[in-house]
Amino acid sequence: MTLTPAPTPMMAQYLALKAEAEDCLLFYRMGDFFEMFFDDARIAAQVLDIALTARGEHAGEKIPMCGVPVHAATAYLQRLIKAGHRVAIAEQTESPEAARKARGSKALVNRAIVRVVTAGTLTEETLLDARSANWCVAVGETAGGEVAVAAADVSTGRFEVIACDRGNLGAELARLGAAEVVAAEGSEVAATVWRPRAEFDSARAEERLKRLFAVATLDGFGAFGRAGLAAAGGLVAYLDHTAKGQLPFLRPPVLAAARDAMAIDAATRESLEITCTAQGQRKGSLLDSLDRTVTGAGARLLAADLGAPLMERPAIEARLDLVQLFHDDASLRERMRAALRALPDIGRALGRLAAGRGGPRDLGQLRDGLDGAWAIGDRLGKLDAAPALLADLAPRLRGHGALIDLLKRALIPSPPIEASDGGYIAAGYDPALDALRDTGSGGRRAIAALEATFRAKTGIAALKIRHNGVLGYHIEVPARAADPLMAADSGFTHRQTLAGVVRFNAPDLHEVAASVTQSGAHALAAEAAHLEDLTARALAGREHIAATADAIARLDVAAGLAERAVEGGWTRPSFTDHAAFEVAGGRHPVVEAALSKSGDRFVANDCVLGDSSRLWLVTGPNMGGKSTFLRQNALIAVLAQAGAWVPAAAARLGLVDRLFSRVGASDNLARGRSTFMVEMVETAAILAQATPRSFVILDEVGRGTSTYDGLAIAWAVVEAIHEDNRCRCLFATHYHELTRLAERCESLSLHHVRAREWKGELVLLHELADGPADRSYGLAVARLAGMPPATVSRAKAVLAKLEAGRAKTGGIAAGLDDLPLFAAAAQAEEAQCDAIRAEVEALDVDALTPREALDTLYRLKALAREG
Repeated sequence: MTLTPAPTPMMAQYLALKAEAEDCLLFYRMGDFFEMFFDDARIAAQVLDIALTARGEHAGEKIPMCGVPVHAATAYLQRLIKAGHRVAIAEQTESPEAARKARGSKALVNRAIVRVVTAGTLTEETLLDARSANWCVAVGETAGGEVAVAAADVSTGRFEVIACDRGNLGAELARLGAAEVVAAEGSEVAATVWRPRAEFDSARAEERLKRLFAVATLDGFGAFGRAGLAAAGGLVAYLDHTAKGQLPFLRPPVLAAARDAMAIDAATRESLEITCTAQGQRKGSLLDSLDRTVTGAGARLLAADLGAPLMERPAIEARLDLVQLFHDDASLRERMRAALRALPDIGRALGRLAAGRGGPRDLGQLRDGLDGAWAIGDRLGKLDAAPALLADLAPRLRGHGALIDLLKRALIPSPPIEASDGGYIAAGYDPALDALRDTGSGGRRAIAALEATFRAKTGIAALKIRHNGVLGYHIEVPARAADPLMAADSGFTHRQTLAGVVRFNAPDLHEVAASVTQSGAHALAAEAAHLEDLTARALAGREHIAATADAIARLDVAAGLAERAVEGGWTRPSFTDHAAFEVAGGRHPVVEAALSKSGDRFVANDCVLGDSSRLWLVTGPNMGGKSTFLRQNALIAVLAQAGAWVPAAAARLGLVDRLFSRVGASDNLARGRSTFMVEMVETAAILAQATPRSFVILDEVGRGTSTYDGLAIAWAVVEAIHEDNRCRCLFATHYHELTRLAERCESLSLHHVRAREWKGELVLLHELADGPADRSYGLAVARLAGMPPATVSRAKAVLAKLEAGRAKTGGIAAGLDDLPLFAAAAQAEEAQCDAIRAEVEALDVDALTPREALDTLYRLKALAREG
C-alpha cells in the first residue's frame, strides 16, 4: 500500500487558510510576492495573463502556482475583482527573525487572512471610479413578508436602510446598482453572496448596531422594522467578515422608505438609460448628458439624485431654489465651480483613514479640503437672502479650525501616498524628530566626506559608498582596482564580489553608518507615531467631516445643474397637486446634445396630459420621432423630481409616484424569454402596479406576435390603462385601428408625428400634431433604408391587394365597433359567471334524478354559450 506523504508545514498552513477563505482566491504572502496555488493559480493565471508554473508535490501531483509582486498587487486585484472574483489576503503576521527566535531556525512564519477584497468593500483610490458610488447591499426579510434593503458605500461611510415591499425590491436594487448583494442562505433574492441566516437575525442585529454606534437604543436613528434590522445587521456582519475585525467607517444609518422616491423598475431604467446605457456605459446616458459637476463627490450625488427622484415637493423646491441661485448669478457660479474644482475628495480620504488603509496624503487631503470648504462657507455666509438649503449647508462647511491648523503645522505641503519612507512630518512640528533628522543629515555628510577620504587614500577615483537593504552602507570599487583593498593590511574588509565590482566595508564607515541607520530608524518610528496620532485626531471628528463632504457635493450638484441649464436654455419646472403633465417645447437632452455636435436642430414638441386627455395615442411612421417623444417626457419627469431644471420652454407637473417605460425590447435568452415574452412581462407589471399618479410610456405593444393577437393585446392594454389604471400615459402604435377607441374613451386623445412625401421621397418632420396619422409610410421608410427597388415595388403591389381586401371586408378591425369597453366586458363576464353560480347553488344535487341531472348540465352549457 502506497502512503500519501503528509503536506509540508507551509502547504498545511496554506490549506488551512484556503479552507478559511472558502470560495475566495487566496493571496498567500511569501516574501515580496503573493503566491497562489492549485485551482486559484489556474484561475489567476488565466485572468491576469501571467505564467503558471509548478513546485513540489501534493497528493502525488505537481502543485500549480503563480504569483504577483506585493508592490504591484493593487493592479492585479483590480483585474481579478473586475472579472467577478473575491480575494482573501493572507499576510505574514510576524517577521522571519521573530519566528526563528520564538520557534527555532526552521520555524514557519505565522500568517493570517487580514482582509477579504470584494467588489462592494473597496476603499482604495485606484480600485474605485471617482465619479460613481460603490454600494454593498444586504436584503433583510421576515417570516411575515416584510422586506428591507440596507446599503453602504464603505468608501465614504454612507449607510442607508430602506423599507420596501417585495414588489418594490427589484426597483430599489436597480436604483442602487450595487457591486454586491448579500442575502441569507435559502433566500430567493437574486444575490451575489449568501451568508448564514443567523447573521440576519433581527434581535442580534439590533445588539450589533447598538455596539457599533455606542448607543443604548436605536430610537435616535428612527423606527426600524424587523426587516430593516435584519438587513442592517446582515450587512454589518458581512463587512466585519471581509474586514476581519477592522470594520470600515459607517455613518449612523439613514432610514428611508421606498415611497419617499419615484419608483423606477430595472426595465424602465434600462429603457430610459438614466445612469447608464443598455450596454452598461455611462457615456450616452442621461447622467452623462447632464453631468457638469467638478468633484467626484458631486458626480456620485448627482447619480444618486437621478436614481431616486423625490416625492416631497418642499424638498424638490429646496433643490430647485439652490440651482436658481447659481443659475441667476453667473459670477457666483463661476467662482463656486472654480473653488470646488480645487478640492480633494475628503469623503473617500476619510473612508481610507477609517478603514486603516490611509496614509499621509489622505491627511493632507483632509487638511486642504476642509480649508477650502471653510473659505467657501465664509463666502456663501455673506450672501443676502440665501435659499433655505444653502442656509442649512453653509454651517457644515466650517467648524474644523483646530484640525486644519494642526494638520497645517504637522504635514509638509504635499505628503506622499506611502508612509514607509517618512519625510511627511513638517520641520518644526517635533523638535526631537528634527534632531534625529539632523543627526541623519550630519551622518550622511560624514559619509560623503569619508568617500572623498577613501578615494584619496586608495587612489581609486571610481570608488563610491553605496547602500542597499542587504549590506547596508558599503564601499564599491571596479573589479580591476580591487586587488589592493583585498590585502590584509589595507584596512578594508571584503563583503561581496559581483560581475564588474567588488564591495568592502571599513571600521570608520561602520561607525558612521550605524549612527545614520539608527537615527533614520528612530525618525521613521517617530513619524509613524505622529501619523497614528494625527489619524486618530482626524477620525474623532469623522461625522462632522462627512457632513462637510456631503455639503460640498450638494453645492457641486446645484452649480453643475445651473451650468447645464444655462448651456441648454433649460427652464425651472413647477409643480401642482393634481395629476397634470404640461410641457411646452420639450426636448430629449441626450438626442439634442448629439444633434448639436453635428450642427442639426432638435424639433421641440408639446405634451399636455390632464383629466380630459390623460392618455395620448401617438401614430406615425418609423423614424418619425415617436419613441424619442415618449422618452423625453419620461426623462423630464425624472429631472424635475430630482431637483434639476428641464429641457423645455415651460413645464408644470403633478408628482409622479411610479414611472414605467416599455419602449423597445430584446431577447433575454439567459432567462429563456423571447422579445415578445419580455414585452408582455413588462406590460403586465405596468398594468399591475401603475396608479393614477403614475406616468407610463408604451411603444408598439403587441408587435412581437401575429397581427390579430397583437392588435387584440394592444386594444385591451389601452382600455385597461384608460379604465382601470387611469394614469398619465403616452402610447405609440402602428395599429391605426386603435384610433377607433377615441370615440369610446373620453380621456384618450389622438396625435401623430408629421411626415410628407416630396417628389417620391419621405420627409420626416419630427413634429407632433393632433389627430391620427393619415397613413403609415412603411414602404417609404423601407425605401429610405435602402431596400432594393424591386422588393419595394413588389411590397407596393401586395399592399394594394391587401387594402382592396380590407375595403371589402372591413379588415382586421371589422366588428371592433360592436365590442363593449374593457369595464363593460368585465362586468358582462362577471354577470355570466354569477348566473351560472346562482344556478349551481340552487341545485339540490341529492334530489336530482339522472334525467334531471342531464337536463341541468345542458342548461348550464347553454348559459355558458350565451356568454
